[in-house]
Amino acid sequence: MERFTTLSSRLVRLPVDNIDTDQVIPARFLKVTDKVGLGQKLFYDWRYLENGADNPSFVLNQPGSKGAQVLVAGDNFGCGSSREHAPWALLDWGFRAVIATSFADIFRNNALKNGLLPVQVDPAVHSRLLEATADAEIRIDLGGELLTLPDGATAKFEIEPFSRRCLLFCQEQIDILVSKIPAIENYDQRRNHP
Repeated sequence: MERFTTLSSRLVRLPVDNIDTDQVIPARFLKVTDKVGLGQKLFYDWRYLENGADNPSFVLNQPGSKGAQVLVAGDNFGCGSSREHAPWALLDWGFRAVIATSFADIFRNNALKNGLLPVQVDPAVHSRLLEATADAEIRIDLGGELLTLPDGATAKFEIEPFSRRCLLFCQEQIDILVSKIPAIENYDQRRNHP
């Protein structure tokens, strides 16, 4: 997992509601346990034509999407079945954050555990992001839980404190728990052997 503190990036806009994890990465690509290369399968059924050629009308195939690290999606992003491959594919393509008006809980949890920041905003902020110019940049400050819009206005967002800490300090949840073993053993020793 890569540390997340602040990020400035252009936006990729995919304002479709209820994008489920099978659209993010179709089930036929879930037979792998390696994250590398999953970005090539991201939004596969929308991104490629039946003959395997790029779909020129799909946003990820347009020149302005190259290098952008923030996806602005519609409401209820990541619904459907639980699959860790969805945030893996988004990260492998190059996204570091997804902005939407709401997220499926399982997707949000999988994203946070893998270093992908799900930023939930209200509909007014979401509309402003969709209406921004193609080359507009935003800034995400995870420490301050603050989004700076292309016009300089700001909007607050919330990330659960434990997940926020993990992202800010590049710590896996299990590593934090393992680091507590000496304190747990000390407590157990004192409790059981006064």
